[in-house]
Formats: sequence, structure tokens, C-alpha cells
Amino acid sequence: MSVGFSAKNLNLQAVIVQVLIAVFLSINLFLISTFFRREVFYTTMRYILFVVTLLSDCLFLIMADSLLLLSYFGFAIHMWLCLILYIILSVYSFVTPLTLTAMSLERYVAICMPLRHAELCNTRGALKLIFIIHSISAVPCTVNLCIFSAAVSFSIYTQSRVCSVETFLLFSWQGHLRSAISQFYFLIIFTIIVFSYVKILKVAKTASGENKKSTWKGLRTVILHGFQLLLGLIQLWCGFIEAAVLKVNLTVYINVRYFNYVMFFLAPRCLSPLIYGLRDELFYQALKSYALCGLHKK
Repeated sequence: MSVGFSAKNLNLQAVIVQVLIAVFLSINLFLISTFFRREVFYTTMRYILFVVTLLSDCLFLIMADSLLLLSYFGFAIHMWLCLILYIILSVYSFVTPLTLTAMSLERYVAICMPLRHAELCNTRGALKLIFIIHSISAVPCTVNLCIFSAAVSFSIYTQSRVCSVETFLLFSWQGHLRSAISQFYFLIIFTIIVFSYVKILKVAKTASGENKKSTWKGLRTVILHGFQLLLGLIQLWCGFIEAAVLKVNLTVYINVRYFNYVMFFLAPRCLSPLIYGLRDELFYQALKSYALCGLHKK
């Protein structure tokens, strides 16, 4: 009976995850459609970077869910297809936090260097920044794939296996290397966030009137990005927690892993962008207008 109960719990958890992902993707797609409906959004750097996080999160959610379903049903796929899924997941797990960091720097330039904001934070600058973000995000994946390719024969790519991220970690030290690279990235990101916060805080203390209001709003935006990145940092620790729990009890391990997946993988990638979209007055007015089918008037 206990085995049947566990299977029932797993089925229920899988269904709940699918429902959550469907809801989160719907919210993100609505935000993305709002972005493309007004020219001011796709000609302003902070909105361009915002939609990059939305697109990144949507792609990550779709690929992660596909991998989850394949593993859940034990469905084997060709290794070359598994490799593509791994590359996308690996790259886009870093794109969002790096883009959030870039958004914090954009707020720093807007508030602390207003005369250079138009020069640095334009559409062309945004496109260059997106390219740099994706290049930096691809480094950890490239390192792991170089190690994997050097250790296996080419024929492995035509084989069929149940796909998982761990498939490409042949040695135990690879996991430690991946964790070290991730923590290094988040250390740099954390430093940039703190730097932006301190600089904007100094300006906020000396500003007055409308400038003071705008500066404190920018400061709250940086704090929000910092909170989002904190959730991402907790995500890095989940693996260590799950490994420790697995040694104690398998049932508890399954429940803990499910909780971590929902709380630190799914929710931050959907709720935080929604919060950011609602906090921005211009974007909020556009959302409200389209949500009410144009009935709302300013």
C-alpha cells in the first residue's frame, strides 16, 4: 500500500508542476506580448533587458519541464538531442541573473551618471550587452562539454539514454567545478549589485524633490534584483541539501526535491518578473489596458 501511495503522490506532484508551469508561462507570455505592442518598450534598454529575462525564463521552463517529463516517464532519447537540451538549460540558467545584474547597472547609470545614460543605455548598447551576457553564460557549459567530449567517443552521441544534466558529469570533480564556477559568478554578481545599491543610496541621500523620488524608486528596483538573485543563490545550495537528505531517507528526499523545484526553480522565474512589471508605472498601465481589452483609459 505504501508503494501505491507514493506513486499517487508522485503523480499528483507531476500534475501540480504542469499546472504551475502552464500558469507561469501564460503570465510571462502576456508580459512579453505587452512589450511588443508599444514602441517605447522595445526602444528602451531597461525594457529590452526585462523582456530578455522573460524570454530566458520561458525557454528555461519549457526545456526544464521537457527534461523532467522525459526523466519521469523513463523515455530514452538520442544523446545529441540530450546535448542540445543540456546546452540550453546550462546557458539560460545564467542568462537571467546576469541580465538582472545588467538592469541594476542600467539603474546605476541612469541615477548616478544621468548625462551619459542616453549614450550608454540605448538600443545598440542593449543588443551588445545581450550578446555579452549570452557569451559569459555559455562559458560553464563550454568547459563541461570540452571535458565530456575529450573523455567519450563520438559514437556515444548516436546512443539513446534517459536524459539528465548529470549525464554530462562523468567525474565527481566536475560537479565541484560546476558548483565553483556558479558560486564565482554569483560572487561577481553580488558585488555588482551591492556596488549599484551603495552608489544609488549615496545619491538618494543628497537628492531632492522629483529626483529623490526617482532615485529611491531605482534603489528599490536594485533591492528587488538582489532578492531575485538571492533565490538563485539558494538554488545552488539545493543540490547539497538534497544530497545530504538522500543519505537519510528516500521519501523525505523526494519531497524536499519537489519543494526546492517549485520554490527555487519555478516560482522565482515567474513571480519576480510579474512583480517587476507591476512596479513599473508605464508597463503597469499597458498591462492594465490590455488586460481589460482596451476599456481602461488613462
